[in-house]
Amino acid sequence: MRFLNVLLLICFLQLSACGVESKHENAQQPIRFALSQAPLSLDPRVATDAASERVLRLIYQPLVDFDQHYKPNPKLATWQMLSATEYLITLKSPRAPFHNQLPLNAADVKATYDAITQLANSPLSAEYANIQNIVVHDEDHLTFYLKQPDPYFAAKLIIGIMPKPLLEQQHDFARFPVGNGPLAFVEKSNKLMLRRTADGQLITLSEVKDPTVRVLKLLRGETDLLQGELPAELVKYLQSKPDVTVKTSVGANYSYLGLNTQDPVLRNIKVRQAIAHAIDRPALIEKVMVNHTRIAGAILPPEHYAGNADLAAYDYNPTLAQQLLRESGVSLPLKLVYKTSTDAQRVRIATILQAQMRPAGIELEIRSLDWGTFFEDVQHGNFQLFGLTWVGIKTPEIYSKVFGSDSVPPNGFNRGRFSDQQLDSLLEKEDWQGATQRIHEQLPYIPLWYEGQFAVLNKKISNYAPKPDGNWDDLATISTYAD
Repeated sequence: MRFLNVLLLICFLQLSACGVESKHENAQQPIRFALSQAPLSLDPRVATDAASERVLRLIYQPLVDFDQHYKPNPKLATWQMLSATEYLITLKSPRAPFHNQLPLNAADVKATYDAITQLANSPLSAEYANIQNIVVHDEDHLTFYLKQPDPYFAAKLIIGIMPKPLLEQQHDFARFPVGNGPLAFVEKSNKLMLRRTADGQLITLSEVKDPTVRVLKLLRGETDLLQGELPAELVKYLQSKPDVTVKTSVGANYSYLGLNTQDPVLRNIKVRQAIAHAIDRPALIEKVMVNHTRIAGAILPPEHYAGNADLAAYDYNPTLAQQLLRESGVSLPLKLVYKTSTDAQRVRIATILQAQMRPAGIELEIRSLDWGTFFEDVQHGNFQLFGLTWVGIKTPEIYSKVFGSDSVPPNGFNRGRFSDQQLDSLLEKEDWQGATQRIHEQLPYIPLWYEGQFAVLNKKISNYAPKPDGNWDDLATISTYAD
């Protein structure tokens, strides 16, 4: 009913605004992108939120990116594994200079990675703690020396390269980024403005938290592009509007329920199995997700080179769930607390989960918190259940970081404090098929889905499509039709 009212409101406001037209009909006017959340930082050393990482990909360039099969691919550089602990990096030529016109060379690469390992508050420090030393040979060549062998090290060279002189001057990259990517920073006030280096096209990114307001701005010609973070009803509504184009695609971002396996109730495997059987994933996807959303089995999708297509989905079976709960010895109804952010879509998902679990004998209490408080609770293990999405994950090493017994924060992302010797052994052997099967059986996470991706464009916009990981890479090519 709420979303029906929203749609009626949109229709009314559209009619009241008829005759209002967008005036950005040439490349000299900015292309306007409305976001649910603005980037929190533009410094590659500290940014971890999805919006920041997606913008950083465009302002900076890394040494390595990934191909369509999720395998590392040269971006700024190629690499050669000289030994188990030595990687020779060769910068490609020619390469774009930094946006302040300084040339990019091997010294900048060393300075960037040194800055990460030396920055006390960098959330990435642990990721690169295995670097023993970096030696620059000349402008185009350098060698990374590691403390311990790491066959996946090349896939970690994904940090945007920063200019050494500015790093030495302690430049404020968080507010005034300088990279060598296809988009250069112009200014940030109430919106972030970027300039495409190839043709000077301006692109603005504005935070508009309310999804209904974002839709209204698009329909009234006040913005040109939306991507993600809309309820399925609004996406379907937009598909009926002649003045916009909705593009959808299969996604790879993994949504899940996290569980605190140290909790006296949730450490029982039968309770975790009961929760898995208390969720009707197809119904949830139908109600709240967009086209191309798929039921998930593991963090990495089945098409990944380390994916596992043989993981059978947990079916919705509240009767079996109740039976498992009784066998576990808990009293019914089982009362659990589910934490989520205040995002409207997240709260809606939580509300549906609450209704679905009730017939299974589970009484779910929803606590929606502001993002900062919510994420801090998750990091510190202050939860029973929580809902989140892994975004942009490319390497199978994620399983060790999320489920390894020695990966409890701050040493990794094992926020549910899961510990399983059999899994640790499989992870150590890098038996990803065996590891994902064990994770699927033990349920430290309850898999939900891989989010379908979508973008909604003003009809005058071309050369843009959503990516499986939700990245905004096509801002490097997006354009407007000439009159």
